[in-house]
Amino acid sequence: MKILSVAVPCYNSSAYMEKCIKSLLPGGEDIEILLVDDGSQKDNTLEIARRYEAEYPGVVRAIHQENKGHGGAVNTGLSEAEGLYFKVVDSDDWVEERALIKIIRRLKLLEERETPVDMFLANFIYDREGVFHKNVMQFRHAFPQNRIISWDDMGHMRQTQYILMHNIIYRTDVLRKCGMKLPEHTFYVDNIFAFQPLPHCEKFYYMDVNLYHYTIGRDDQSVNEKVMLGRIDQQIRVNRIMIDLFASQNWSGLDKNVRKYMFIYLNKIMTVTSVMLLVGGTAEDYEKKGELWSYAKRRDYKLYYRLRMSLLGVLTNLPTNLGKKTTVRGYKLIRHIIHFN
Repeated sequence: MKILSVAVPCYNSSAYMEKCIKSLLPGGEDIEILLVDDGSQKDNTLEIARRYEAEYPGVVRAIHQENKGHGGAVNTGLSEAEGLYFKVVDSDDWVEERALIKIIRRLKLLEERETPVDMFLANFIYDREGVFHKNVMQFRHAFPQNRIISWDDMGHMRQTQYILMHNIIYRTDVLRKCGMKLPEHTFYVDNIFAFQPLPHCEKFYYMDVNLYHYTIGRDDQSVNEKVMLGRIDQQIRVNRIMIDLFASQNWSGLDKNVRKYMFIYLNKIMTVTSVMLLVGGTAEDYEKKGELWSYAKRRDYKLYYRLRMSLLGVLTNLPTNLGKKTTVRGYKLIRHIIHFN
């Protein structure tokens, strides 16, 4: 059995997908690379995927499907995965060879010792085009390194630190156990991917290596500010699903830190959505922002109250136009420092 399955959602990706594929090939026979062509029509994405499948049999698999969006491609990758662990690497991103090999060796060692983990974490890099100094999202001060840890060992993360799809490797069984099925034709589902399985995770492992290069800076990317504003309804949809997941979760028997971390994560996503709507700045955007917070209030009043009274909740709901402008200026300052979109 493969130690790691890597799903690579591909949609009209011929211009950059080969860099991604080549960065994964050093994993050799220990991994399977699932190239999920999501109904590409404008280029030869499927042809490239099939060429690599022919060149690397047993390692690369080309999977074609009708267009279902990023979430649909991840769902297909998960359903086809045969590895013990599962990771998603977007076709415009790539991984570092040495870090990949180190992680694969460690995953194999954990299996040999019969001490598997539910989530394996590494660092990722905001690889902004044209910027020489890249921002590294590392967690060496938040998580103990190179040993199996539990929720009690998880330290404090700064508000600017995120655990995202980019630095997560889940045990495949955990994803299936939690019923992971991402919404189709919807962007920003990576937040659901990182969020939903958490109540099913008990054992973790953090390796302080820079694995994932998260490419940003292209005008057509989903995280580009203008693109996000155009797709704000999809961001709101993801945000609502996360509210539902939190509100419907049975916390009985779970470590208290599961709820604590999931609240922190949801708080950040509420902030992202709210700030984007403030950046949009239209009457319709303000109405959508109010509707989102009202939805949280109807779904779970205690959750809403905690979100609303948190520092981020206060900052994203400042009264008056001056308050709105202050929030937007703060966002732009952080964006300039971190380069997250």
